[in-house]
Amino acid sequence: MKDYHINIFYSDEDEGYIADIPDLKNCSAFGMTPNEALQQVLIAQKLWLEEAKCSNLPIPEPRYRPMIYQLQTTNIHLA
Repeated sequence: MKDYHINIFYSDEDEGYIADIPDLKNCSAFGMTPNEALQQVLIAQKLWLEEAKCSNLPIPEPRYRPMIYQLQTTNIHLA
């Protein structure tokens, strides 16, 4: 399985944690804890990829990189 970036954040509105995979459109999950949200989004990722494959839809390459990682990479190259 490809290594996709996963965001996990607390949602006041939902009173729990949301995990999403930006490279996989609409691939997200909910959990009462960060770990539960992570486990649920990994299940969602597996199902998302299986459905795309079965439907002959393109599977995107991992591209999403949070800004903080982009800044760190830039600073390394500038040093």
